[in-house]
Amino acid sequence: MADRSDMGVDAAARLAWYQGVAPYQWWVFIVGAMAWLFDCMDQRLFTMVRSPALSQLLDLPEKNALVVDYGTYATAAQMIGWAVGGLFFGVVGDRWGRVKTLSASILVYSLFTGLCGLALTGWDFCLYRFLMGCGIGGAFAAAATLIAETMPDHSRSTCLGLFSALSVLGNMIGLAIGSKVFDPAKLYFEGVFGSEGVPGWRLAFFVGTIPALLVVLVLQTLRESERWQQARKTAAENLERQLGDMSSMFRHPRWRTNTIVAVCLATAGIVGVWGVAFWSPELITYALTPRGGLESLPPDQLVAKTAEITSVRFWGNLFQDIGGFLGIASFAPISNRIGRRKTFAGAFVISFILIGFVFLTLDSAAKAYVLLPIMGYFNLSVMGGFVVYFPEIFPTRLRSTGTAFGYNVARLSAAVVMLLSNQIREWLAALEFEHPFRVGAVVVSGIYFLGLLVLIWAPETKDQPLPEE
Repeated sequence: MADRSDMGVDAAARLAWYQGVAPYQWWVFIVGAMAWLFDCMDQRLFTMVRSPALSQLLDLPEKNALVVDYGTYATAAQMIGWAVGGLFFGVVGDRWGRVKTLSASILVYSLFTGLCGLALTGWDFCLYRFLMGCGIGGAFAAAATLIAETMPDHSRSTCLGLFSALSVLGNMIGLAIGSKVFDPAKLYFEGVFGSEGVPGWRLAFFVGTIPALLVVLVLQTLRESERWQQARKTAAENLERQLGDMSSMFRHPRWRTNTIVAVCLATAGIVGVWGVAFWSPELITYALTPRGGLESLPPDQLVAKTAEITSVRFWGNLFQDIGGFLGIASFAPISNRIGRRKTFAGAFVISFILIGFVFLTLDSAAKAYVLLPIMGYFNLSVMGGFVVYFPEIFPTRLRSTGTAFGYNVARLSAAVVMLLSNQIREWLAALEFEHPFRVGAVVVSGIYFLGLLVLIWAPETKDQPLPEE
């Protein structure tokens, strides 16, 4: 069955987004969404168990400066891996095809998530995060590109928005596994696997290998899109139109401008999410810990306060994920109505304002439950924008490469900013700011103004077909 709609433009315009979609097209959407969902599950597992894991590996308290630094190193390593793997798999996706590339990237991120559970030091933990990140970058570009090229034009933007939004379910699953199913700081199977048992954070990472089973579905049930097959045929006949030719993205002024736009938009959004918003578990711990530290509390109060912080971290982040799901899902319909550029601009401005308010004022469980979902809605909405917008600004022969390049070069920028965030906090502390962690988050969120600036050159793709050249 063809994976492109043959109906006329006028007829397609009258259909709701879910009408006229063939069963195979729905299946491509489901499998692609599952690949990204499990990818995000593995990412969220990391954010939930990052501090307890490094605390044990370094044999230091979670709030120790070295543990915080290693948390930043591990997160930055994942971002760099995401960039390196994304660039590699992006080019491979245009040359090998979307299906094979998606399968390979799923195997990579699943395998190295599991190996994180075998880490013995802070440095090999960071190495596994880097290698895991290599798989993440490939999975996003391959799945998004395959869905974009398979769905009918009138369904494409909404399905890509849902594809991105459903990934938040992966965040929620990772949140549950990393904090409820396996308490990161608790020992399991004591007396079975060694006298001391297995720490919960290791078991959580082992669960992260399960997505590897999805590879069977990808290889056995999906086929390459007709758009890619036609582009491959054209490339074979014309050496000037090679698949995945990264240099041609910079030789042609249109694709060069679009590439720079994609990189800058993604940098603003990714730094906002990973450099600021995804530190909300640490913000909750920071906000609810007494000024003298947990160790200053008597034993009975220590137990109660620790339980409170654990509970608020779980529910606060769950509500943030729910807000993020709604925000990502909202981007496509809103941008279909008012345009991609206006929707990005609104999300950037409101996210900056909200991050400042949340990080500077959050001081109770009640505020966490109210503010985090609102912040999550706007902060994560741009992630839904990338998956809709990037495939719309590159031709078929460069779509996977361009999408991956824009998304993943931004990861390098995000990694640099995150590494600098430690220095920013130290600088603010030297200036005698009372709460350098809070103020530092606001300073880093200023990256949203880069996103606003580059929108001046961003093409508007609302109601436009995917470019073929």
